[in-house]
Amino acid sequence: MARLLLILALVATAFWVYTIVDCAVQPAARHRGVSKPAWMVIVILLPVLGGVLWFLIGRGRADREVVRRAPDDDPEFLGGLSARARADQDERIRRLEEELAQLDSEADDPRDGRPAPKPDGDTPGGEPGKGDDDTRGQRGAVG
Repeated sequence: MARLLLILALVATAFWVYTIVDCAVQPAARHRGVSKPAWMVIVILLPVLGGVLWFLIGRGRADREVVRRAPDDDPEFLGGLSARARADQDERIRRLEEELAQLDSEADDPRDGRPAPKPDGDTPGGEPGKGDDDTRGQRGAVG
């Protein structure tokens, strides 16, 4: 009789330790009923009964985990990404058009004081083809 009690005590102790470890390593999302710390207290204070309750009620199944997708497989993410990219591109185009309009208005400004270049290539105050041309006929180049 003593041997049977000793064997049952060893089995109960092993079951108790296994239950504590199993409860501790499970992610908090797989704990049903009460929180993870509450299950730990139940399992520790009620060795056999707490373990049985843990396996019957508290431990969630692995197939209930959330399915995670890579961002390139998620249509909602890709839709949001293309909408954001399109909005960013539209904003950049709008800013560039504003800058170009501002540059055009500065070039046409008569208060600028600089004479507009003549299309025939004459220098402002001299002979055609003379002035700040280099030896190859390129205006403004440093030789």
